[in-house]
Amino acid sequence: MSGFIGKKLGMTSIFDELGRSIPVTVVEVEPCTITQIKTVETDGYNAVQIAAFDKKPKNVSKALVGHFEKAGTTPKKLVKEIRDYIPEGLELGDELTVEDVFNVGDLIDVAGVTKGTGFTGVIKRHNFSGVGGRTHGQHNRDRAPGSIGQASDPSRVFKGMKMAGRAGNQRTKIKNLSVAKILADSNMILVTGSIPGPKGGYLEIFNKSEQAAS
Repeated sequence: MSGFIGKKLGMTSIFDELGRSIPVTVVEVEPCTITQIKTVETDGYNAVQIAAFDKKPKNVSKALVGHFEKAGTTPKKLVKEIRDYIPEGLELGDELTVEDVFNVGDLIDVAGVTKGTGFTGVIKRHNFSGVGGRTHGQHNRDRAPGSIGQASDPSRVFKGMKMAGRAGNQRTKIKNLSVAKILADSNMILVTGSIPGPKGGYLEIFNKSEQAAS
């Protein structure tokens, strides 16, 4: 399965041949530099490491600077490894463009980090409905979690209990989206539907059409 690195720019809509409005997400896809190629002989598995979006050298460790210099490129913000994929005809230091990986209509998966909503209660975090009505002496319990454990046995709260806490800010993958349009001159693609993360968030995009065809 091939892949690419992108950055979410926002949402808009386009019209198809029948005049229907289709919501799409605009993703910036600068050419990715191949910074490492792993093979079964050298590393035990096949993979390609790609990097995108320039980063100031002063903010990069010496080890990473040397790693990027070996590939003949400048330091990058994002480095990702795509397993079981080695692009044909490209070598270390070459640039991988969006047209090398995607075609219009390809089925894709998009992974990103969702928006964080801070410390939230059980109703917002887990869709609880509250303890119940205000009858029988209850008050100020509309958004409470209710009972969370046993008193005497086992005298503890089980791990994994749905309680208040930090919500969002998790890696999430949205599956079975499609490439609606490719704007190669602007380094952008339009993806049907919504994808995780805020504007400016970095994404991993995986092409599923090749896997389905094989």
